[in-house]
Amino acid sequence: MHYSVLLNESIEGLNIKSDGIYVDATLGYGGHSEAILKKITTGKLIAFDSDQEAINYSRNRLSKISDNFILIHSNFENMKSKLNDLGITKVDGIVFDLGFSSPQIDDESRGFSFQKDARLDMRMNKEQKLSAYEVVNNYKESELTDIFYRYAEEKFSKSIAKKIVERRPINTTLELVDAIVSSVPVKYANTRHPERVIFQAIRIEVNRELNVLENVLPDAIELLNKSGRISVITFHSLEDRIVKQTFKTYSEVNDLVKGLPIIPEEYKPKLKLINRKPILPSEEEIKENSRSKSAKLRIVERV
Repeated sequence: MHYSVLLNESIEGLNIKSDGIYVDATLGYGGHSEAILKKITTGKLIAFDSDQEAINYSRNRLSKISDNFILIHSNFENMKSKLNDLGITKVDGIVFDLGFSSPQIDDESRGFSFQKDARLDMRMNKEQKLSAYEVVNNYKESELTDIFYRYAEEKFSKSIAKKIVERRPINTTLELVDAIVSSVPVKYANTRHPERVIFQAIRIEVNRELNVLENVLPDAIELLNKSGRISVITFHSLEDRIVKQTFKTYSEVNDLVKGLPIIPEEYKPKLKLINRKPILPSEEEIKENSRSKSAKLRIVERV
């Protein structure tokens, strides 16, 4: 079963009101949604996920608590428009857990794992056309190199991309692992395991993870009521960089008017940082779930 990382810290950070409207942008298998639902009585929870299997599982889980929720089968990039369709223009809190659920990673048929043999896939939304197979087999060598540099920060990106192109067609995860490992020095392959970050880079490309995050954060901030909060849990340095920079931009006075005795309303900060440094998992949590090791939680409040 999926383990919700930094669960208590992220939910406590939302400062939940019993009559508030809250959004779980990344429903997954319902850990954060369940915790929110237990705290609201006359309020409402709206949760998003592009994985229909996660929607089905969580609907059953949450129904045992209350019926104060709506589940939406959609990428959270569409949050603002989907909420507007429901007549909701403001909310009291939003939680993002940007990690992948353990059942998704461990399901061999999904093709996320570099340790299990499966057809290349890695789609969160099984209805979308682009999969890892298309990325690996159809992208130009230069495009693959760029993806590996940008999303994996892999120093052997060029040689890995070249080997992948030479080995095409590559149909399965273990075929891809073999191509990656055979394109780097043996010692490097055995100690650094570049297949980990290359699989991560391909997954990010398939699901447009960083682009989606950049697009949704400004919308999420605009959706917040005064004193409303956002909790974001990241697992990747590039994700955390986007969140940190966005929150910094919205929590500072615009450079154009810095130093003025009176700051016009439209230039005042929209956010207050609840924690200046990210909240990290405790040693106890890391022992319970090693996948939580890279997690970072940032919380902001609308002012």
